[in-house]
Amino acid sequence: MLTLDYANCLSPRVGPHGLDPARVHPDGDQAKGIAALTRQLNESKGTGWERWRTLADEPMRSLHLNAIEAITNECEGRFDNIIVLGIGGSALGNIALQAALNEPTYNLLPKADRPGPRLFVVDNVDPSNLNSILKLCDPKATLFNVVSKSGETAETASQFMMIRKILEEAVGSRWAHHIIAITDPEKGTMRTICDQAGITTLPVPEGVGGRFSVLSPVGLFSAATCGIDIKALLDGAQAMDQRCANENLTENPAAMLALLLVELGTRKGKTNHVLMPYANSLKLLGDWYAQLWAESLGKKFDKAGETVFTGFTPISALGTTDQHSQVQLYREGPNDKVIGFIEVQDFGDDQNMTIPTGMGVEAIEYLEGKRMVDLLNAEKRATEYALIDSQRPNYTIKMPKIDAHHVGEFIMLWQIATSYAGLMLNIDAYDQPAVETGKKATFGLMGRAGYEDWLTKVNDTLSETEFVI
Repeated sequence: MLTLDYANCLSPRVGPHGLDPARVHPDGDQAKGIAALTRQLNESKGTGWERWRTLADEPMRSLHLNAIEAITNECEGRFDNIIVLGIGGSALGNIALQAALNEPTYNLLPKADRPGPRLFVVDNVDPSNLNSILKLCDPKATLFNVVSKSGETAETASQFMMIRKILEEAVGSRWAHHIIAITDPEKGTMRTICDQAGITTLPVPEGVGGRFSVLSPVGLFSAATCGIDIKALLDGAQAMDQRCANENLTENPAAMLALLLVELGTRKGKTNHVLMPYANSLKLLGDWYAQLWAESLGKKFDKAGETVFTGFTPISALGTTDQHSQVQLYREGPNDKVIGFIEVQDFGDDQNMTIPTGMGVEAIEYLEGKRMVDLLNAEKRATEYALIDSQRPNYTIKMPKIDAHHVGEFIMLWQIATSYAGLMLNIDAYDQPAVETGKKATFGLMGRAGYEDWLTKVNDTLSETEFVI
């Protein structure tokens, strides 16, 4: 199971920049408050916007797994490619699961060596990016997975409109057989389109927001199509959820993680939160974490309506790469960061890859015969030491190995930690009002009826000035 080593966030290791160990002691001044928050989260689990926490439990578990299995079985062998159309929470989880749990060269492998079709996730409306993927994928041999709860998000709606036209020209009346839509099961523009066209659908469950949706069909369908063990993902998530129902602070990793980051952020000024896995395949889980942490906690108002401007800035990094590009700042720049490491203990078949001997170069002789994994973990440990030497708080999430079970644990850990952090900050971790402003402004700029006032607001605010060089 995943473990959380947080000694480097405490004052014995990093002096005044760390927390007093008494604040995280099971009999300390925070323990009773954390126990109360745990009871609150256990009671609200599965209600309102916290239905995501029951995705790994029955009945939603079997409901989704059975529906996904039926569709993947029907699609098996029919398609060479699957293209996911989505943005934000409708895309980041898909990308992260694929990167973590399939070969980095997955799309380059011969068809016989892959467990499923090539996967492309189109998570932007950059025309060059979209066109390059479409040039590579014959629409007759491609399954398009449209992910949009409402169907009105401008980015995904525009992608879908283009794909529909392309498919109509390529396969005629059978165009809908090349689309699987993941959308609201009952209402919305995409729901209406799917019902009218006969498009096969999977649900975005009620009460599951985009950034909490990776363990729903939103993330599970493309994963299953590409051979990822989605049952093991849910098993791992369920195991972590059970651990995080424990009222004892020192036995609840999500509560402890949230407490450390919120306390260091609000009491010690550590408002930048870095996540730095020492494994390339986990880098994109850092991007997924960044949306979850930023969009959930970055809020102007608290629940009482008071202006608080709260939240923390997530930073996605990669060890050892960013030892050479960011750690200079982390050690000698402003002491306003908490650095989270992910350490992998077993790289499976690649664990014993060894550096050759007999090179005959004295300066690098010390590397000969050593395993690459030992070098990787030595680099992590050395960076950990260097940060402590500069009194920079950090913690390590230890992952026994990179597999679906442990990735499921990781996802649930951060989702529950986010819920705890929202309660600690007294904000709504599930809304995103600032994002809505940008959406409405986009509607106005693109000429959507009813949003003309937004066009005026944008153009008046961004009128041309002389301040251009």
